[in-house]
Amino acid sequence: MIELLHFLLGARADRNHLVNHKELRQTVFTLALDWPGQTTPLDISRQGSSASTVLLEPCPIVGDGLFQDRFCRTPLAEWQALIESNLFGLSSEIPGVSGRAILSFLMRKVGDHGFNEATRSFARQSETQATPNLAYLLGLDASLAARYQELATRKAARSQLKKAVNDPAWGKVVGRSGDLRGEIAIRESRIADLNRQIKNFQVIPQFEILKARADELAALIRELGDKDVLDRRNLDHLMKSVVDAVDPEVRYLERVYEDLEIALPTHISKRFDEVRAFHAAVVANRRTYLEQEIKDARARLAARERERARLGDEQSAILKQLSEGGALAALTTLQKALGQEEAALGALRHRLDAALAVESSGRELESDLLRLSQEVETDLEERQAIVSQATVFFNECVQRLYGTNRHSYLKIEPSRSSLKITPKIDSDLSSGINRMAIFCFDLTVAVIAHRAGRAPDFLVHDSHMFDGVDDRQLTNALELAAETVDAEGMQYIVTINEDELAKAERLGFSSDPHVIEPRLSDAYDEGGLFGFRFDR
Repeated sequence: MIELLHFLLGARADRNHLVNHKELRQTVFTLALDWPGQTTPLDISRQGSSASTVLLEPCPIVGDGLFQDRFCRTPLAEWQALIESNLFGLSSEIPGVSGRAILSFLMRKVGDHGFNEATRSFARQSETQATPNLAYLLGLDASLAARYQELATRKAARSQLKKAVNDPAWGKVVGRSGDLRGEIAIRESRIADLNRQIKNFQVIPQFEILKARADELAALIRELGDKDVLDRRNLDHLMKSVVDAVDPEVRYLERVYEDLEIALPTHISKRFDEVRAFHAAVVANRRTYLEQEIKDARARLAARERERARLGDEQSAILKQLSEGGALAALTTLQKALGQEEAALGALRHRLDAALAVESSGRELESDLLRLSQEVETDLEERQAIVSQATVFFNECVQRLYGTNRHSYLKIEPSRSSLKITPKIDSDLSSGINRMAIFCFDLTVAVIAHRAGRAPDFLVHDSHMFDGVDDRQLTNALELAAETVDAEGMQYIVTINEDELAKAERLGFSSDPHVIEPRLSDAYDEGGLFGFRFDR
């Protein structure tokens, strides 16, 4: 029955859902529901074979919440929106709060382990998912409770990033802020240098011609140097030759002959004089020739020195002009290099931002959690009357079940991970006490929300609510529920096994005014429901 109520009130049905069984897929289920502002019930019909739409009779007029006298098929999403706005007063979207999530607290399902904890409607529901809906029902600021979910998401993302930071690949993708700052400083220096070069750059129209002339001058200067080497080597040889060019000495022959007491004939002496005069003339001519060659070599060296100086001056002027400017292609190359450096700098800065985000995320997260906790604390102080009303009602429910000696309260406070809503009953932590804590909590939430117009006027439990509960507490719970809904103008629906109900009846609970037909039976002849047997 709980599954069918959820199905008719907008729950999505997977392939294992009751209505998708072969025997029931074409069955049309209908719920007559009192609707706010309407004098006649609203009939809601839906079947497994066309679960994407709901048949409503009468049909709502879009925009004003009124109904016409005819029926219409309404898409499931629109039906869910109608439930949120009309049954729960959710006229605008509140983060983390939905009609379906609230209904899961008003109609817990054992298949979702909804009876494990009071503040969770299904097993895998986190506190950050559950508490915004509970906060809304209790009249607290649900948007503050929902912000814990955002922080939880950020915390999970940060945990993954922390793992990534320790991966060696992280340095290639992002890196650490200290290393990145060093790389950025180097890139910025290169960019500044390139900007300076581009700013001072002068485009020389005849750059290639000047460059060719400079190369030509360098070759000429080298050629002059090579010629100087040859001339200096030749000059050294000439200088040595001048030293060696001396007059021949022949008079020693006369002395030789005199020593031998041989008298040279007159014509022989005359011949010596002639030879001496000839050799003297030859030496004089050679010296004159060598001296002229030396003079010519020195003149060539001096001329090349002057030429080299002239060529050097021209080369220096050209090189200076080239150093101060260049061709348009060179400027384009500089600008391209600047663009590449700036792109690399941009990438480094993005990586630095990512690294700083990771490194500072922990501090920011702690700061945001502290700030959120302070805001929640302030909100609770401002709504102390609402908190007190819920706490007192919860305590009264517990006292009805266990007497005045059982200490109980509703604890609502901010924690590091969520808004903490905890029903507390001093106990031995038995399963029966836990179930009764959920019972009192559900009844408190339903009543407080209904009084403020934030929830419809019903609360539904199935027999699992009373598993492990003592007979006395079972009786007290049924009596408490009957009295409460009668006083509050609400409806409490509970499915219960006949033998359990008999226990309560033996202790004084009168069930006759409350039992709804038909009674379901597991008797062999007429037992079963919707074509299914409930044989033991």
